[in-house]
Amino acid sequence: MLDWESTGDSDRRPRPRTVVGMAWRSAESVSTAPVVATGLIGGYLVARETGIRPLGGVLLGLAGGYAGRTWLAKKGPAVAALLGTLYVGGFGASHPLAKKIGAWPAVLAVTAAASGAAWALVDRDR
Repeated sequence: MLDWESTGDSDRRPRPRTVVGMAWRSAESVSTAPVVATGLIGGYLVARETGIRPLGGVLLGLAGGYAGRTWLAKKGPAVAALLGTLYVGGFGASHPLAKKIGAWPAVLAVTAAASGAAWALVDRDR
């Protein structure tokens, strides 16, 4: 639900909602491909650099939830479930794939697949 800021009858702009003092964009206005890339690459990088794997998982989960609300709002539960499965499945698949091609190539490959699918199924219609 958006709060509306009106400066006249013809100029109604949505004002971002604030949650815990942070402004959140409406679900319909978020481009999810960069959010997916941030979750997968950022989650890996945080886990690797801090040595605290659950911390990387927090970023992965937050980004997935943020993207998921847009998938649900724009395309419904079937597409949201498909993309969510691809996102989490990509994370899981990157581990055995890393043993074959290396960590960074594996993370980049699954990120390309998941963010490409998010763009093709949701963001392209923007």
